[in-house]
This record gives sequence, C-alpha cells and structure tokens, in this order.
Amino acid sequence: MTYSATGAIAPPASAAHDEAALYRKIWLRIIPFLFICYVVSFLDRINIGFAQLQMKQDLGFSDAMYGLGAAVFYIGYVLCEVPSNMLLARFGARRTFTRIMLLWGLASVGMMLVSTPSHFYALRFLLGVFEAGFFPGIVLYLTYWFPARRRAAVMAIFFAGVAVAGVLGGLVSGWIMRDMAGVLGLYGWQWMFAIEGAPAVLLGLVAAACLVDGPQHARWLSAGEKALLAAQLDAGGKSGHAHALGALKQALRNPRIYVFAFIYFSLTCGSLTLSFWMPLMIRDFGINDVMSISLYSVIPNAIGAVGLIAIARHSDRRGERHRHFLACTAGGALALALLTLHLPSFAAMLAILSVAAVLIFAALPIFWALPPSHLPANTAAAGIAFISSIGITSGIVSPWVIGQIKTHTGSMDNALYLLAALLLMSGAAMWVGVPRTEAKG
Repeated sequence: MTYSATGAIAPPASAAHDEAALYRKIWLRIIPFLFICYVVSFLDRINIGFAQLQMKQDLGFSDAMYGLGAAVFYIGYVLCEVPSNMLLARFGARRTFTRIMLLWGLASVGMMLVSTPSHFYALRFLLGVFEAGFFPGIVLYLTYWFPARRRAAVMAIFFAGVAVAGVLGGLVSGWIMRDMAGVLGLYGWQWMFAIEGAPAVLLGLVAAACLVDGPQHARWLSAGEKALLAAQLDAGGKSGHAHALGALKQALRNPRIYVFAFIYFSLTCGSLTLSFWMPLMIRDFGINDVMSISLYSVIPNAIGAVGLIAIARHSDRRGERHRHFLACTAGGALALALLTLHLPSFAAMLAILSVAAVLIFAALPIFWALPPSHLPANTAAAGIAFISSIGITSGIVSPWVIGQIKTHTGSMDNALYLLAALLLMSGAAMWVGVPRTEAKG
C-alpha cells in the first residue's frame, strides 16, 4: 500500500493509469469544443469595450450611456439564468447549449444595426437573455464528468477563455475597426460585431451534432470507463434532476448560497472592469491609436491566461482553496489600488494591470471549484445558477457605477478603490464563511 504526499492512500499504479487515461479521453472530447464556445461567447460579450473607442463618437454616446448599455446585458442575463440552468438539468446539455449559441450569435450580429441608445439597450438586453445559462450550464455540465479534486484545473481552462477572448479582441477587433471602416459604407465597429458574432451561430449547429448530455449518453466511453467514472464522481458531480421548483426552494434555504453569491459578485466586479474598461484604461496610460490600444491589451490578457492556469493547477495539486483564493483577492486588490498612482512609466502601469489580471482571473476557477462540493446533488443545478445569477448582477451595477464615476470625475480612481475593497471582502467571506474541505474525488 502506498501513500500520497498528503497522507492519503494512493491508488495502485494500474488504476491510476486507467484513471488518467479516462480523464484524458473525456478532456479531449468535451473541453476543446466548450472552450471555443466560451471564448466566442465572452468575446461577443466584451467586444463593446473595443467598439466604444469608435462607437461613442460615431453615435454620440457618453460614458454613462455606454456603462448603462453594458449593464443592460446583465439584466436579461440575471432574469433568465436560473430558468435556463434548470432547463439544462431537465432537457440536457445538447439542446440547451444549441439554443443558447444560435440565439446569442444572431443577437450579437444584430448589434451592427445599432443607431440610437434605445437600439443599443434593447439588443444588449436580448444578448443577455439569449446567453443566460451558458456559463452556469458549463459549471453544472462539468460536474457530470470531473470529480471535485480536478475541477479547479478544468475550470481554469474556461476562465483562461476570458483572457483569450481579450487577446483575440485585441488582435482582431482593432484591425477590423481600423481597416474595414468605410467598407460597403459601414463603420468599423459594425463590421466587428458582424464578423465576431457569426461564429456563435456555426458553433450552435456543431453543438447540436456533437455534444452529449452526459456520460451515460457517451458512446465513446466503454462500459468499464463509465463505471470507473461513476465511482470517481462525488455527490456534487451527480446531476440533480429534482422537481425544478422544489429544488429552487431548497437551494434558497441554504445560507451558504448567499455567501457564494456575494463572493462571486465581488470577483466579477473586478473581472468585468478589466474586460470592459481595459481599452480605456490603456488609453489613459497615454496611448491614443486604436490599433495600438488593441495590441497592448493583448499583454495583460495573455499573461492572465497563463497565470490563472498555473495558479489553479497549483491549487488542485495542493488540494487547497482558501489560502490560494485569499492570496489572489488580496494581491488583486493591491494591484487595482496601485493603478491610481498614475506612474509616468507606461511599462510600469501595464505591468501593474497585468498583475491585476492574473490574480483576479485566477481567483475565479478556484472559487468555482467549491460550490458544487457544498451543495446537495438535488439542488446543484438551481444552486449553481442562483449563485451565478446573483453574483453576475455585478454586471448591472459595476459598468453603470463606473460609467457614472468616469463621467462625473473624469477618472476611474474612486471606482478602483471601491473594487479593491470588494475583493478584500470576498477573500474575508471565503475565509470565514466557507468550510474548508479537501478537494477529494
């Protein structure tokens, strides 16, 4: 009998080999496709951060109007997120993800038709309605395939998608807006919405043909592999198909749901600020050319993608979440506060922004490794969606508040202090309000 570094009984070498082969097969079958879908979805969500560099001037929008338009997306998202995830638990991932991707792709392409603030708000709202449930659906879907001890590393792949979307946005959006402006009489930002929204429609069709609802439907797994997977999964990895209303009521009676929701709210306030306002922040560092701003935005996002995967994998290897999470939130808060120094060195400011991106993005997969392990199986779908929908109300509050602060003060300093305080409180809430458990599978 052998023991692991943590003192746990280690599996026999042959069993460990079978297990590694099983998860490698699962990873290759479902993760790359879902990762691409998530990158496209997030790019469609954040590309207005690049569009604003031209759109506000072309259409006469203020910072406050832009902030409100960014926030309206999350009103539709929050209203429909819990119902969407409960539909996934009932009707399966294939049909749910297909519906979501087809509709959000069409809404994203439709953004090219915006000409007034009312058009802007309406289409952003519809984009939120159609995309609602995609991310919490992924969180729930992954619990069908991966035990708790593997989830932070797997979730890190998807949060790396946030950073990859920022990289692609930086590389592609600036080029489209600069070089396609005037083609067929359209603005550059109109072409950007059309070109970046179309892939979601194609991916929706692929999802209909390729996704399976869970391991029991995977013809590419043998009976032995299915049995091994079933033995590996913890209670949080088993799908909860309880009656929808009853599951929701039971989830709402769990006080830990609200602790998780506050933590996620605070995290997304920070991450969304980086996603939506990074181009404007780089412009405030002294860069004015649209293409240059887009290219410089690649640096924090690329560093963030690599860093968050490394930190999440380290958290998985150690089987520890709380100290990793606290280090990320405290370090991210400090980096945001340091951005208010307005150092004369562009390189120094970009380095501070990159540190903020790494730590704030890395806190997200560490966080999402925890809720499924603390929720009863029969409330997992409703609970995860409720945490996500309440937490993501930050998308309603944060862009609007920052837009108001920027409009009335001409600076983001007060907003950055507020975000830093929220990150510190999220770390404290995790440390005090969430029990420590080993990340066992």
